[in-house]
Amino acid sequence: MARGRLQIYLGAAPGVGKTYAMLEEGQRLRSLGADVVVGFVEPHGRRPTAAMAEGLEAVPRRTLLHRGASFTEMDLDAVLARRPQVALVDELAHSNVPGTRNTKRWQDVEELLGAGIDVVTTLNIQHLESLNDVVRQLTGVRQRETLPDEVARRADQIELVDLPPEVLRRRMVHGDIYPPDRIESALTHYFRVGNLTALREIALLWLADRVEEGLQRYRAQHGISAPWETRERILVGLSGGPEGETLIRRAARISARTPGTELLGLHVVPEDGLTDVDPAALDAQRTLLESLGGSYHQTSGEDVVEALLQFAEAENVTQIVLGASRHGRLAAALRAGTGERTIKGSGPIDVHIVTHEEAAGAGTLRLPHQSRGTGPRRYWSAMVGAALLLPLLTLLLTTQRSHLDLSSDLVIYLLAVVVTALVGGLYPALFAAVAAALLADYYFTMPLHSLAMERTDEIIALVVFVATAALVGTAAGAAAQRTYQAVRATSEARTLSRLATAMMRGREMPELVEQIREDFGLTSISLLERDPEASPGSRWYVVASAGERPPEKPYEADVESPVDENLTLAARGSGLSTEDRRVLSACAAELGLAHIQGRIIGATDADALAAERARASLLLAAGRDLRAPLHTAGEALDRLGDVREGHPPQAAAHLVDTARAAVRRAAHLVTDLDELSRLHAGALNLYLRPVDLDESLAAALDDLGPGGHTIVVRLPERLPDVIADAALLTRVLTALGADALRHSPSGSPPLFTAAVRSERVEIRVEDGASAHRPGIEAATRARDDSLSLRLARDVVEVMGGTLATADTGRVFAVTFSLPCCAPEGGAESVGQA
Repeated sequence: MARGRLQIYLGAAPGVGKTYAMLEEGQRLRSLGADVVVGFVEPHGRRPTAAMAEGLEAVPRRTLLHRGASFTEMDLDAVLARRPQVALVDELAHSNVPGTRNTKRWQDVEELLGAGIDVVTTLNIQHLESLNDVVRQLTGVRQRETLPDEVARRADQIELVDLPPEVLRRRMVHGDIYPPDRIESALTHYFRVGNLTALREIALLWLADRVEEGLQRYRAQHGISAPWETRERILVGLSGGPEGETLIRRAARISARTPGTELLGLHVVPEDGLTDVDPAALDAQRTLLESLGGSYHQTSGEDVVEALLQFAEAENVTQIVLGASRHGRLAAALRAGTGERTIKGSGPIDVHIVTHEEAAGAGTLRLPHQSRGTGPRRYWSAMVGAALLLPLLTLLLTTQRSHLDLSSDLVIYLLAVVVTALVGGLYPALFAAVAAALLADYYFTMPLHSLAMERTDEIIALVVFVATAALVGTAAGAAAQRTYQAVRATSEARTLSRLATAMMRGREMPELVEQIREDFGLTSISLLERDPEASPGSRWYVVASAGERPPEKPYEADVESPVDENLTLAARGSGLSTEDRRVLSACAAELGLAHIQGRIIGATDADALAAERARASLLLAAGRDLRAPLHTAGEALDRLGDVREGHPPQAAAHLVDTARAAVRRAAHLVTDLDELSRLHAGALNLYLRPVDLDESLAAALDDLGPGGHTIVVRLPERLPDVIADAALLTRVLTALGADALRHSPSGSPPLFTAAVRSERVEIRVEDGASAHRPGIEAATRARDDSLSLRLARDVVEVMGGTLATADTGRVFAVTFSLPCCAPEGGAESVGQA
């Protein structure tokens, strides 16, 4: 039986329309004559989704009891018994209620596919197992329901259902995704614009990788080795030499000329893992490559060119960038260089050979450096040992001249040379070989006690002896150096691994610093940070320290490893080699990264705390403002219940009107609170355009009802339009007018004035409440924190304006300004309405 096809509708977040798209596909297949059933669909109360499911046959769900509650799940056995051509199954990553045959819904889907039933399903990107940690870091929410990536990769078809973050948030505000009680929390947490943008990018990148996998699979199945230029991929070969940065920049310039180009860097390591490349230089090149948008790769191979071309073929590379050879003419004549061999084997791949300062500079002869594997102590020990051993050996051989010939003497000398080479490396071996050859010539060839030689075979024997000694010394030196490198690399890896493990386990900074001090045997160590606002004298602070008398300034240290211009690792202690200092620099970089991440997390926590405090303050203001109208309504209703027969009907009507007005006031406050929450969540639509202030003010006075006609308005005769959202400006004027009416004493109506100042229109609302209130400062603070003023201030600031309050002791004034269009002319004037 053929396996069914799996089609997944993938989305970056809930609410993008995955279930709707799945049902739409089911309706399309049904219209084409396919046998389609709904195995499980969860519309979440969304009417368009439920409407799209109408007309599709639905297999009844299975009801299960769990912890005293009933749940419904897809009835897998019923769907298998029905055997449709296509089954629609929502929420692929869903965890089934205990008591079902399979723990996860994707396991149910696997059974359907195995039975030959095609499945159309939905999945959110945050439910993929490999992305779980990334999504948690972005959103702060860990997904409990996850899906193995391999399940999604096996899908025959994946379609992305996408919506811009702004559109998705508008759907949320309109109640198309979550119920009203969850909207505010979702908008301020999971559905923030930054979160949605990041999730959208993750979904696009993951799907692009799946498309690339499909292309590579098709090329492998059809034996296509030639690169397909679906997009340019530029590979730069990194040897770790000084020319690496030049090559990276040149490759980046080539990549920048073609949009959508992918830049890769490759370093080939010998199969034994031992190399003379400076890791610090290679790490700097990697950092540069990644800063230019490229990706760094590393592979191993016995032949550099072969490994390079194999990687290029596997990654569908279209261009390769290599540096010109650094070898001289003699080396080039003996063997073709990397660039020449790459060109011959590249086939259709373009190869760019880039010149650089190090190119062709190998015409000079360079002597090898002293082997790092021997070290100075062993080097000089071997030299002194050869200087003492060879004379003693010569004296011994002269006593046995009658029993030994020249070949026997040279073999014994060779043994001494080999011992010297094993101890000291190449140079002591060469010294011992030349000295032994001279001693053999002087004491054991004719004529004796002379450097002249008469027999050709003796000359050949001495020449072969020197050559053999030199080869043995070279091999011994190379072996010692590789052994040193292996031991050194193991030690470095162990040190860095210990530090990384400690960081992953959440160790505090002082513990990490102490661990570094112990690893390098230092007396004391400090992580120092400079105050960026300090004077040129540079004031430093100790972030963390360990040991006795840790340095408090960089110049107090014996060893310093700067992380950046404001962060450095300073230590006291001696005996650090160049390699030790390099590893210490790597540890300092890791510490700097941990310190910066900790600072970012701390700032994030502080922002979250500030947001929570703002939310608490807002709720406190809302509660205070709501308390008065609700208390008034409650008193009116209580008194209305006490009115008995015989009381005039006007008294009952007055109480009803009082209660009704208080309830309306409370409803207005709730509306203000909702608007303020939407504004803070970034879900309030804003349309800025030139607005006639006279019209907005007239609309606001009408909204205020009878009380609005008592407000005194004084505006210039020719007032320019303000740049604002007309509806929000009317809302601000209404809120300020209502607040002023509520606090103005009888016989002293509020006053609205306006003036043009510095290309801005300034609107001022005054009431005479201050002169009639005790405790002016406390009352002023209460009004500043009122819900209406907070809403007005936030809305004005969103529209590009400012709002301030002032209490002169005679009047309480609210002044806000907005940018304006250029006035047609006319000075400020005053009128009254």
